[in-house]
Amino acid sequence: MDYSKMGDSELIRSYLSGNEAPLEALISKNQQRIFSYILVRIQDQDLANDIFQDTFVKVINTLKRGKYNEEGKFLQWTMRIAHNLIIDHYRREKRMPTMSPTDEFNIFDVLKDNSLNVESSLIKEQIEADLHKLIDQLPEDQKEVLKLRHFSGLSFKEISDQTGVSINTALGRMRYALINLRKLMEKNNVSLLMQ
Repeated sequence: MDYSKMGDSELIRSYLSGNEAPLEALISKNQQRIFSYILVRIQDQDLANDIFQDTFVKVINTLKRGKYNEEGKFLQWTMRIAHNLIIDHYRREKRMPTMSPTDEFNIFDVLKDNSLNVESSLIKEQIEADLHKLIDQLPEDQKEVLKLRHFSGLSFKEISDQTGVSINTALGRMRYALINLRKLMEKNNVSLLMQ
């Protein structure tokens, strides 16, 4: 059978029915793009090979457990696994110091930093994702002020006008939002890793 002409979904179905050969075809079909993706971000051939192997171990385990449901999006799904393994690597290595949230340190200043190299921008993406999950847990009024201030760039006067509360109330909500965000970060063990 010529597996090179089969689509990813067909190859996966064939592999899951007990045939090992389609898996080899699936890997060789996608390996160049996935390996290049890893290598660009890791900049180390041996380490990139390790992460590439780990990616496919995870892919195979997920397929065998029947947990794959990204119909037709095998490459993107595999890239996401590789991306997460790269993030895990940088966190494990602790090559970037952990910043603990303090009054002097503002996570929003870090997120605005545009002078980031590849590994830092990966970490930045992860921090943004973690941060948005935590912000969604804040009380609605605090979440609103925080988003208007830091994501929409509004002044407290503009926030006051838009929300119909006094400037002092807006400031108070912002203060509590940051206090609660800090508590959530500690509770959820979210570390902010930036260079």
